[in-house]
Amino acid sequence: MLTLSNKDITLAQQASDKIEAIKNIAQSLAENGFVDGGYVNGMIDREHQSATFLGNGIAIPHGTVETKSLVKSTGVAVHHYPKGVDWGNGNTVYVAIGIAAKSDEHLEILKQLTKVLGSDGVEEALKSAKKEQDIIQLLLGQTQLDADLDAAHVQLNFPASDMLQMGAVASGLLKNSGCAGNEFVADIINKKPTHLGQGLWLVGSDKAVTRTGVSFVSTANDCQYEGLPVRGLITFSACNAAHKSILSNLSSLVFNNKQNDLLEANTEQLIAMLKGESAAPSRSDDHSAVFKIKNAHGLHARPGAMLVAEAKKFESNIRVANLDGDSKEVNAKSLMKVIALGVKHGHQLKFTAEGHDATQALESIGAAIASGLGEG
Repeated sequence: MLTLSNKDITLAQQASDKIEAIKNIAQSLAENGFVDGGYVNGMIDREHQSATFLGNGIAIPHGTVETKSLVKSTGVAVHHYPKGVDWGNGNTVYVAIGIAAKSDEHLEILKQLTKVLGSDGVEEALKSAKKEQDIIQLLLGQTQLDADLDAAHVQLNFPASDMLQMGAVASGLLKNSGCAGNEFVADIINKKPTHLGQGLWLVGSDKAVTRTGVSFVSTANDCQYEGLPVRGLITFSACNAAHKSILSNLSSLVFNNKQNDLLEANTEQLIAMLKGESAAPSRSDDHSAVFKIKNAHGLHARPGAMLVAEAKKFESNIRVANLDGDSKEVNAKSLMKVIALGVKHGHQLKFTAEGHDATQALESIGAAIASGLGEG
């Protein structure tokens, strides 16, 4: 079990490259009595063998099997790099967890980091952390990183006759789930929403908010607000940045004129679209390509992280499906969602991209896969 205290965290660090960072981390491990001085050589050797970048701004540098004898006791040293460290292959690390393990404790740490690695908002949160407790809560999964959005936050075809009723229902859904209080409801009702086109509207508030959440209400009635049609209202309760990824997905849908697809989706489809786990039905201007995975062990953590890093270089909305699996599309920019596809050697992945740089994105992803995703 990974346990952290303030003494394990070193804030506001800088390093010119990952080797300098690893040397500094190894020094912290030695100073805290976890390892002998020579352990640093094992950490550097391990990094040369295979990069320890996991994804979402996190790396876990540790020693080789040959240097386990230099470990005095199991422990960690966490260094925070708000400006980031180039960890190679286009990956940037904001928090590096140096591990001194007498056995296989690093596997347990990986398991605990699963939720953090699967969240789209963790990199920004790690980058902007100011206190030791900020880092601890993030790594232990105690900080909300994803906005609350489930079926309890969706009300389709409510018989609303005006925006006032839409706002009351949408804010009420968030209040009922514990995301916000009465002051939030009052603020939403009195706030002027933003029209996103095709009858889709957006409104949000931070008044009396305890958790960041998203709700959606649609109406089958023919109603208007300030002379414009009202078909659906997306509402945010915001107390942190956990809703940014959903806003980004929403912006992509609006940019590609897919508001109507969102408004006509069922609850499951709606949630998946807003979370970026799938998209609206393909259009003629979407771009897609199929690539075969060459890696001997499929898409485990390291090549998976390489693939995600490649996708993140582009602004387009990029989804991927394992044609040799269940063919369900997921967000290609989420490491845990990509790894969860269960991609093995020889499996074929279908990528679909929408956006102004979609063509370049697919070409770049194809080249990265052809080169072995860092594994030759």
